[in-house]
Amino acid sequence: MTLTIRAAAVDDADDIARWNIAMAWETERKALDPDTIGRGVRAVFAEPRRGFYLVAERDGVAVGCLLVTYEWSDWRCGDFWWIQSVYVTPEARRGGVFRSLYESVRSKAEAAGAVGVRLYVETENERAQATYDGLGMERCHYYMYEAMLRG
Repeated sequence: MTLTIRAAAVDDADDIARWNIAMAWETERKALDPDTIGRGVRAVFAEPRRGFYLVAERDGVAVGCLLVTYEWSDWRCGDFWWIQSVYVTPEARRGGVFRSLYESVRSKAEAAGAVGVRLYVETENERAQATYDGLGMERCHYYMYEAMLRG
């Protein structure tokens, strides 16, 4: 079976939104509003400065995706690429889909001159943490804090 990674197109927005809803429920038991996530996904396509999506296809069928966003680091005078909104369909899991997506992001980030690739993971999602460890990523020494301003 052939696995390919491609840039997402606006035609993928409904699948990406549906997968984000599934991922939020699976990882956090959080129900996302379909209208809000639909607008949020389409906003990335409308404003490329926000980032980009990649889609994994196995034999021409979309089986996963992720979002890349950017964070400027004045300390390093360069961008970190953040991997977000990762989803792999249940039937495609443990089949190298995320590995291929990650390798594509890493390659594109290196070619663009980024200073690193980052992602965050739920503290209890040990399976995902093991996957990231296996790819050579290292756990950072930072905690993440947030202050929600709306919704």
